[in-house]
Amino acid sequence: MLKIINNKDFSDFSDKAKAAPRQRSHHNLHETLDAGVQRLFIATEPDTYMRPHRHSEAHKWELFLVLKGQLDLLIFNEQGEVTERHSLSPETNRAIEVPPNVWHGYACMQAGTVGLEIKEGAYVPTPAEDFAPWSPAEGEDGADEYREWMRSAQVK
Repeated sequence: MLKIINNKDFSDFSDKAKAAPRQRSHHNLHETLDAGVQRLFIATEPDTYMRPHRHSEAHKWELFLVLKGQLDLLIFNEQGEVTERHSLSPETNRAIEVPPNVWHGYACMQAGTVGLEIKEGAYVPTPAEDFAPWSPAEGEDGADEYREWMRSAQVK
């Protein structure tokens, strides 16, 4: 069966993100969480916090394409310093692939941002050791401040 995503769907994804407590929403294209390839649209708003993390499994690369709006990808070293920052938008870099074991996080820079994430499955929740120990967990004290820092942090 064909799966067609149109501009109305993008608007719906964004409306769901705006209404969500986490300020983001997911729309899976894969049928089950154990699918061999995970494909999902992610709508984000500037107040979402995407905590820095890594995918420590050798096969867990992550391909991210921004189709509307802007996200900035931050790459960190083991100490939590920003070593790379890349703008992702229709006007800049459309896509980026993050290899396994790279500390990274995203900062939503524009309301109504919609991206497409593709990665090898099956879906497994991120284990605690794969979240950056130098960043606060979502909902913890300091998470909002860290999110705001991520929006402007520069390479050292």
